[in-house]
Amino acid sequence: MISSTVAVVRYQKPRESVKHAVDLCHGLENLKSGMRVFIKPNIVFWTRAVAFPKWGVITTSRVVEDMVRLLKDKGVDDITIGEGMVTQNPKDGRTPAHAFETLGYRVLERRYGVRTINVFERPFEGVDLGDGVSLNFNTDILNCDLVVDLPAMKAHNQTVVSLGIKNLKGTIDIPSRKRCHNADPGKNLDFMVARLADRLPPVFTLIDGIYTLERGPGPDGSMRRSDILVASSDILSADMVGARLLGYEPDQVPHLALAAANRGRPTDLSDVRVVGAAPEDLARPHNFDFPYTSDEHGELPASLAKQGIKGVFYRKYDDTMCTYCSQLNGLTLTAIRFAWKGQAWDRIEILTGKRMDPTPGMQATILLGKCMYQKHKNNPDINRMIAVKGCPPRPSDIVKALHQAGIDADPGLFENIDQLPGFYMARYQDRPEFEEGFFRVED
Repeated sequence: MISSTVAVVRYQKPRESVKHAVDLCHGLENLKSGMRVFIKPNIVFWTRAVAFPKWGVITTSRVVEDMVRLLKDKGVDDITIGEGMVTQNPKDGRTPAHAFETLGYRVLERRYGVRTINVFERPFEGVDLGDGVSLNFNTDILNCDLVVDLPAMKAHNQTVVSLGIKNLKGTIDIPSRKRCHNADPGKNLDFMVARLADRLPPVFTLIDGIYTLERGPGPDGSMRRSDILVASSDILSADMVGARLLGYEPDQVPHLALAAANRGRPTDLSDVRVVGAAPEDLARPHNFDFPYTSDEHGELPASLAKQGIKGVFYRKYDDTMCTYCSQLNGLTLTAIRFAWKGQAWDRIEILTGKRMDPTPGMQATILLGKCMYQKHKNNPDINRMIAVKGCPPRPSDIVKALHQAGIDADPGLFENIDQLPGFYMARYQDRPEFEEGFFRVED
């Protein structure tokens, strides 16, 4: 029995391709002119310091504007675009404002009369998601008549993929986000993410795969030009098709398997009608994971181990590392990479997240973040504790901790953390398929 329709479309032309995807899946058939619509793009990270490497990391402004125009053509006047992006300082309102301006959302406000909000400047309301789970959602999305979910199509290093359901995490408050990354294996990140759409108004999902991302969610992943759009009025069906396009069967994605089980649905797409392009013709494998290696000399990402680094045990992140610590994870590893001078360090271990336990026999153990410190502040297996207690940790405190452990990290890397995306941007210079125009709205 077919329960939903998913359109898969090659992106070819502004406005026309988005309209074609929506029409193919009959996605806005029940839309009425007086409805309140909440558009949720993905702007997971942003920096005011450099031209941000956007491709596959965030939703294109092209797709956002095309969807706004389509809604306006159907007589919808009450449109809110809302996002709660990750910033180093959760009270930072300047960075979201800069993102909205740079991406052209202010032009959309003037041209179409839409409203753009930083959800952290708006109220939140607790929502019971069942099984003892309650999260606080932005009230604007809760009180709309239709959610238009516009995720970027990406593989994700903690949830395998990040598509429509995962994109909704940007509408919950910071305590709820941290609650999603808890240490309970029975109610872990996948368990939480699987339920994010369950108590929201109806959701229409259009996955923006003009650019896709391998090893996301951040700019340290590999960006690709893919020119794919996926659309459906059923968010789970859209995500299951999106997962296949990224090279994964839905049952290989834990939060999609859980969401399907919660809804009594199969994961083999047997109840989904796919129209337009055949997913198997467009599917390309996107790795989600960063490989790590481990031996008696250390535990590190494979790329650092290949460099010859020894004496550091930086265990692989797990799903309990929240977004606010994870944005510092790559920076800390980069600092270790540049601090290496060819002489092995003396068995230094760095622990992250909420679940890791120290290894007896280490000379020094860095507890990175408040959660690790609270868990292990009295642990007798730690020979020499170096605690970084912040939530999230301050970059300057991470530098001090590395120095105390004997790793001569460059403070400039941490002082100029907003410049780091420019390092990744350099890989895409002079490649014509990576067009800045997709992230602008002409005034």
